[in-house]
Amino acid sequence: MTTYHIAPSILSADFSRLGEEVRNVVAAGADIIHFDVMDNHYVPNLTIGPLVCQAIRPHVQVPIDVHLMVKPVDRLIPDFAKAGANIITFHPEASEHIDRTLQLIKDNGCKAGLVFNPATPLDYLLHVMDKIDIILIMSVNPGFGGQSFIPHALRKIEAARKLIDASGLTIRLEVDGGIKIDNIAAVAEAGADTFVSGSAIFGAADYQAVISRMREELSTVAKK
Repeated sequence: MTTYHIAPSILSADFSRLGEEVRNVVAAGADIIHFDVMDNHYVPNLTIGPLVCQAIRPHVQVPIDVHLMVKPVDRLIPDFAKAGANIITFHPEASEHIDRTLQLIKDNGCKAGLVFNPATPLDYLLHVMDKIDIILIMSVNPGFGGQSFIPHALRKIEAARKLIDASGLTIRLEVDGGIKIDNIAAVAEAGADTFVSGSAIFGAADYQAVISRMREELSTVAKK
């Protein structure tokens, strides 16, 4: 039976009280904290760095999943590992040597993964499946929170799931972008097991109510 993980993205949290926000969302049932890093270079936005990761690390015991939307990526990987990241993912277009970057993440004690934009082919996976722990499918174009889910992403999720199953490896399949109560079941049916959600959770008055509703939707998929 598939174990589903819900990963609220702090990009949509109230940064004036970030420690409280991450504590509250974990208390509400979150499994992972998703940490979006943007550099105003690879993507058209500028967000947060290792110091913020270090600041929230003492507030939660769940894994911190750092999504690097930066180019180049290698310089920041050791800094985020030292700051308390447990998972580090990056975009293949942002690395000169994907294999080397994956190994750098592992050498720094973190789980490693690749991120695929809506128009990025999954071909990169054919060469590194044995080196990754997680695949992240973007269901929006990276750079900003609050965007709408791109339906075509469901086909890419299905394709990634087939690759994982064929490999026989234990690799999580994460999806980020526009995940809400009304579409999380469809995303799970396509093959995802980890769901990043920002504004749908942090934009609600009751975090626990939203996460509970998401789990209810996921339970309908698990029973099929």
